[in-house]
Amino acid sequence: MKSGLARRLAAMGAGAAMLATMATGLLATPAAAASGSAQAGKTTSSAAPKPAVFAGTPKASYKGDCPTRVTFSSTIKVKAVKGKTTVAYRWLHGDGSKSKVKTFTVGKGVKSVTVKETTTFKGDVKGWQALQVLAPRKATSKKGYFKVSCGGGDHGGKEEIRPVIGAQAWVDEGNCEAALIGRITSSSPRLVHYRWVVNGHVVERDAVKVDGSRKVVHVIRPGENLRGWAVLEIVDPIRNESNRVGFKIWCKDWSPKVTASVNHLGDYEGGCPVDRTFTGTISVSHGRGHVKYRWIRNGVPGGWESVYVHGSRTVTDPWRATESGTASRAIELYHGPTTGTVTSKVTCKAPVTAVLDLNVVQDNSTCGGVVGKPSAKVTGTITVSGASELVYSYTSGGVPTKVTKTVGAGGGTFSLSESVVAAKGSFTVTVSSPQSVSKTVQWDYSCPAA
Repeated sequence: MKSGLARRLAAMGAGAAMLATMATGLLATPAAAASGSAQAGKTTSSAAPKPAVFAGTPKASYKGDCPTRVTFSSTIKVKAVKGKTTVAYRWLHGDGSKSKVKTFTVGKGVKSVTVKETTTFKGDVKGWQALQVLAPRKATSKKGYFKVSCGGGDHGGKEEIRPVIGAQAWVDEGNCEAALIGRITSSSPRLVHYRWVVNGHVVERDAVKVDGSRKVVHVIRPGENLRGWAVLEIVDPIRNESNRVGFKIWCKDWSPKVTASVNHLGDYEGGCPVDRTFTGTISVSHGRGHVKYRWIRNGVPGGWESVYVHGSRTVTDPWRATESGTASRAIELYHGPTTGTVTSKVTCKAPVTAVLDLNVVQDNSTCGGVVGKPSAKVTGTITVSGASELVYSYTSGGVPTKVTKTVGAGGGTFSLSESVVAAKGSFTVTVSSPQSVSKTVQWDYSCPAA
């Protein structure tokens, strides 16, 4: 950045208040990274995740009268998964220009590297500078604002950036209690002193170290019905306060008594994928109304759902198993306990198949004598690939026949043979287990000439 930048920054920043914002590393989640990879068509779902990257808000420091050299410094944190990782970055300037791209290499693990850029200003100037990481993944810091005054004297070596401290509050009401939940944010790592105020009275004072954001909680247990409002106040390093939240605490439960249970699904062995469904029952001991509940899937709570119950109501949760494994389910009631956990196991195996082969040939042994017409000799085989119950049927001479055989683990081949005295006709064999197979042979024969 040359001295001409000072004039441009002065024109842009003249009269502007000093600002400070929280440093934010734009970290892509594994799901987002997977989505981006799929769109680019460059990787597969098995690609290793990129290292996590964090870019800190730049700080400016200088000392002495103008012209003065200002050093901008920031921290790049990299959490490398394995091997060596090359980090590429550049500086973004308030006039829209960018520095050259620079690189450095780090090993595996969490690494924190301080990077700097120095420029010389000849006169008063206000502006900002940001740090942009380009690889191994993009992350851009918030703007670090600075001010250079050329009035003379020693500036102490730093132009301090005033922190930005924010607060937000919400409430989670329960049975005869309410949890006041707050989130404190800070533009730079700070020890933040705060207090909870309920209905105009301070009920708790504390201090926490905040690096980005921090959740704080205060629980009210009055022992009797109570309603009112609460606010989270920031006391130091600056004064600020959250939004005001209202609450109602009821210490007598007028709602119907609600219970829940999850039915055992049982285990499965066979072809995959397979669709299975867990079922649960929600019951109300008296009255009726909407019941709030959620499924606990493999120990992870799902979203809250609501169902209208009068007496009892069945709720379901589907599970599509694409490979061998187990799944567990439980139901948690919003105003009640959590049920016991039910586990189901799926063992994926190749399905047992049946192959039917059927043939017919002419039999002239019945052409002479009393019969005087040819016969059809039907032969065939049924081959089963594994352990199962073989069931097949056919009709001969107007008489239906059903055959059932038990097949061992190694499978087997079964022969069938039938003679039909008819010059013209058809013969059908139908297999119904372990899979549905049917085959028909037809014939139109005549006895040979004498």
